[in-house]
Amino acid sequence: QVRLVESGGGLVQAGGSLRLSCVASGLAGNTYAMGWFRQAPGKDRVFVAGIKSIATKYTDAVKGRFTISQDGARNTVDLQMNSLKSEDTAVYYCTVATSMGTLLRGMGSWGQGTQVTVSS
Repeated sequence: QVRLVESGGGLVQAGGSLRLSCVASGLAGNTYAMGWFRQAPGKDRVFVAGIKSIATKYTDAVKGRFTISQDGARNTVDLQMNSLKSEDTAVYYCTVATSMGTLLRGMGSWGQGTQVTVSS
């Protein structure tokens, strides 16, 4: 059974930085796509960033501000978030899937989420 545990959320002022981390366990095989979605109050869960090996994808809203990284050997994925804005406030969910396509469709496994609040 796949289990994902996120950490690193919190409260930060606009313009500040946070780093989210996620550790996956129970994975079979070697290479997985890992990534992050977020869900703001009253809105749908949406894709933020994904990575598989050296390939990365970002939603336009975070390009140039967020950086995703993966340690395949340890099954971890981090999201470095800089220049945070109030509109980045959301619950951030870690996800893992066998392919980037599956991940982007939101059909992977999920963590429990971690709250990120950006005060203006």
